[in-house]
Amino acid sequence: MSEISELTSLEQATLQELAETIAELEQYRERLENDTLLMAQRAKISKSQALASLKPQLDRIDAQLEALRQQHVTLVEGQ
Repeated sequence: MSEISELTSLEQATLQELAETIAELEQYRERLENDTLLMAQRAKISKSQALASLKPQLDRIDAQLEALRQQHVTLVEGQ
């Protein structure tokens, strides 16, 4: 019985950590995009040019976010 409650406790910690990681990565993505656009504006670089150079990084972050979200769903459904 103790082992089951410990496992549930670990799953909850993992779910919470995963949710926090997703939130932090979403905030990082938003900050990266906003900061890049601000710097581009100051450097008089077009928004489309700045976003084009940032796109590979944003795509990687989006892929990581999708994987983390899927992992979160899998853990939630497994409970």
